[in-house]
Amino acid sequence: MSVSTLSGRVNLDKPRYDQSTYGGRAKHFFVTTNPLNLFATGDQLGKARVLVQQYRSGTEPAGTSDDAVWRAKNLYDSAFHPETGEKMFILGRMSCQVPMNMLITGCMLSFYKSTPAVVFWQWFNQSFNAIVNYTNRSGDSPISTQRLGVSYVAATLGATGTALGLNHVVKSMPPLVGRYVPFVAVAAANCINIPCMRSRELTHGIAILTEDGEKVGSSTKAAQKAISQVVISRIIMATPGMLIPPILMAKLEKGAFLKKYPWMNAPVQTAIVGVFLIFATPMCCALFPQMSSIAVSSLESELQEKLKARNITRVYYNKGL
Repeated sequence: MSVSTLSGRVNLDKPRYDQSTYGGRAKHFFVTTNPLNLFATGDQLGKARVLVQQYRSGTEPAGTSDDAVWRAKNLYDSAFHPETGEKMFILGRMSCQVPMNMLITGCMLSFYKSTPAVVFWQWFNQSFNAIVNYTNRSGDSPISTQRLGVSYVAATLGATGTALGLNHVVKSMPPLVGRYVPFVAVAAANCINIPCMRSRELTHGIAILTEDGEKVGSSTKAAQKAISQVVISRIIMATPGMLIPPILMAKLEKGAFLKKYPWMNAPVQTAIVGVFLIFATPMCCALFPQMSSIAVSSLESELQEKLKARNITRVYYNKGL
């Protein structure tokens, strides 16, 4: 029995699996990022929403199983904003992460030599990131359009400049080295985009909570740790799909198949990237707990004094995604 059903009824306010363990978090994100949810029809999404609402009010049909409730909840979460309840734009949903990143990464790795192609795919990647960020913005304190715009432009310029600059530098190096330029550009963009997008948190702090969920203040130190965790997760998430396929493709391109059908290079590389992303996306989202913790001794001095007076030694914060 999952940790969210020990009381006899499903607790829809918590994930189904134990989030204090890496295995539980990984299971949660495998469900959350499942691309098959994209194929759910409007009717199926509507029925899932109704069942979730009925279950919350205790009016669900007699005989409804826990598994049926979880299936409805998973489908509901895949398409509706957790705070506003509005249906999210399909490209911004977590279930769209794998197929879209598969396409973008595959094309960045396939067309890394041409300057127009580099510019286009780096721009396309950051445009997709902007859509995801906007779609998943907080309902209580949404990211401003200005902040989204600044992070979008900065990340696009950073990624494109990095890719073009490195392409020039590696011209005299072995061909395999050039294949890794897109990865460095994506890593650089993540280091720019996420801190820019969440810059308000770095200046005003994020909410810190006790183990019981009581808000006890806001901390910029916790914000710094949260943003660092997200940047690390995003870079590691991209690593398998951007570092291993170039090695495989270097060997496959010497084979008879790709020599005979060179136009298959991009589709084959994209498919290989997809295999890695199916596993890397949920497994890297799960690297750090959604509600991470920080020692009070690592917080700002004024918060330390306030919390130590209450014998609180550790506080929690939502790290974001």
